[in-house]
Order: sequence, then C-alpha cells, then structure tokens
Amino acid sequence: MFKDKLQPFIDRHNEINKLLSASDIATDIKKMTELTKEQASIAKLVEKAKEYIATHEAIVENKELLRDPELGELAKEELVELEPRVVELEEEIKVLMIPKDKNDDKNIFLELRAGAGGDESALFVADVFKLYTRFAETQRWKVEIVSTSDGTAGGYKEIIAQIKGESVYSKLKYEAGTHRVQRVPDTETQGRVHTSAITVAVIPEVDDVEVNIKPNEIKMDVYRSSGCGGQSVNTTDSAVRLTHIPTGIVVAIQDEKSQHKNRDKAMKVLKARVYEAQMQEQLNETSAQRKLQVGSGDRSEKIRTYNYPQNRLTDHRIGLTLYSLETIMNDGLLHQVIESLITHAQSEAIKEAGL
Repeated sequence: MFKDKLQPFIDRHNEINKLLSASDIATDIKKMTELTKEQASIAKLVEKAKEYIATHEAIVENKELLRDPELGELAKEELVELEPRVVELEEEIKVLMIPKDKNDDKNIFLELRAGAGGDESALFVADVFKLYTRFAETQRWKVEIVSTSDGTAGGYKEIIAQIKGESVYSKLKYEAGTHRVQRVPDTETQGRVHTSAITVAVIPEVDDVEVNIKPNEIKMDVYRSSGCGGQSVNTTDSAVRLTHIPTGIVVAIQDEKSQHKNRDKAMKVLKARVYEAQMQEQLNETSAQRKLQVGSGDRSEKIRTYNYPQNRLTDHRIGLTLYSLETIMNDGLLHQVIESLITHAQSEAIKEAGL
C-alpha cells in the first residue's frame, strides 16, 4: 500500500527531531549539521505524507457515512473534494520520493564550443550563450564569464562561464550535448540553409572535499595572452595552462591580466572537469542511473535542433517541438523546454523506482 511506503519517512523525521533535541548534540557540530540537512531534505515529503494519510483516512470515514441518512449528503460533498486531492498528493509525493541528485543545488560552469560549421558555428555559440544569459536573468542567477576564445568572424570558438544561483544545475543539467542550428548565414549569397553544430557542457562546481587533486598531479605552463594586437596583447606570461596528468584534462585561461587570477580560475574549472569525468565514469558503470538521465549527457549526443527558417526548436530526446524559436532565443524563454525535460526525467525516475 502506498501509505506504508510513507511511514518510514515520517518515523525518521520524528527520530531526527528527538536526536536534535538531545543534550549532547550541541557539542557535535558535524553530527548536528548532518541531521539538520537530512531533516530539511525530507521535510516537504513528510508534510505531504501526513496530509496524504489524513486525507486518505478522511475518505474512508466519509465512505462509511454515506449510508447515514443524516450525514450521507454531507459525506458525499466532502468526498467530491477529498478524492481528487488524494490523487494530487500521490503524484506530488512520487516526485518528492525520487532519489535526489546530489549536484542539483550547485552552481555550474557552462562551456560552449564551436563544432562543425566554421564561422557560423562560432556565431551560434554567441547566440546560445545569449539565450542562457537571458534565461539566467529570468531566474535571478548571476553569470560571470571565466574565459573566451573569439571566432575569426565574430562569436566565440569557446566560452566558459560560471553561473551562480538557486538550483542552477538542476535546471540546466539536461542542456549538455550537441546543439544543431539550421539557418541561412549572413555570408550566404544564394540563400541556402546551412547546418552547423556546437557542444554544450554543464559541469557542477565542486569544493576541495569532493575532488582531491594532488599538487604533483598538475602540470602548469605559463605563456603570453594572445589578443587582437596593439595594447590589448599582454606582454607578460600571465596566461595559464593546467594539465591534470592522470586524466589528461587541460584547462587554459588567459582572460585576466594577473597570472595568479588566471591560475585560480583554471584550478576551479579543472576540479569541476575532473569531477565531471568521475561522474560520467560512475554513470557508465551504473545502468540504473543512466535510465534516470534524459539522454546520456554525452557531449557528442545530438540533443536539439534550432531551425530558423521554420521558426522551430526541436528537442530530440523527448520529441518536443515548439514553433516559437525566435521568441525563445530573444527573450530567454528556455523554461518551456526545461520544464518538459524535468517532467520527463521525473516520470522515468518514478517508473525506475517502482512508485
């Protein structure tokens, strides 16, 4: 019975309350922090569980009263409200019972790279970055550019940004993969539609506890920043390239004038990429976890097409097509896609959990 699955959460919540009120807990800050976090993580589920159980019991009571000549009509009215509510609560609880992704509340590094399509691909990197920036504004997130590599005809060969705010990773994690654009480039004289592609990586920011990189595992090279000539070219070796020897992951940052600042930025990105590589390895080994993903999260997987002549955006993983591409790109209305992806992922997770 569904109710039986909820009681352990209620019991655990009560147990945590008792543990937190114990006299010795105040001296054990680590234990108190762990319990408080666990309590917060199940609080919403427990609240809904209690409401579900109370509503379920009220339905049973009212059904018994239906035969009562005096109270039967009143019971019927109560059931009209209670029965739809218990169905709503059951769906809400199923979502709350899905195992939580430990990275969901984290800030991210967003990396966009030009792929097939040359100059047009670099221009599309700029367009998609603008889309994410505008979407971030609607979420009240903060976007900081970490590193850029300009395209030869505008746009970016590569751009890395840090996005900070509430639940950033949970909303953007399904953006990872290959994004394809179909449109007539400005340089096209015969009006032909060209197809280009870019890759997007969404990497959770990590702290030192989550990924431990030893100093002897890093090779650091310094060099002069490249620029567009004249005064903008740095005449000191301020650009930094870090190589993580065990994995071969390389991060190069040159945007700051200070070598120290470039190294700090590069180190943050390197830790995040190493952590991402570890996550992907675990995901590949765990088939059950893979089922909880919308797509594989692999950068080579084609996840979405932006077709400008048809004003169409199609997400291939869930078969979603919207004929409002121009508005989505201009106004950052990515929530229309993201909410559908999250709903699909939740539905798959509920099936996987057997709820």
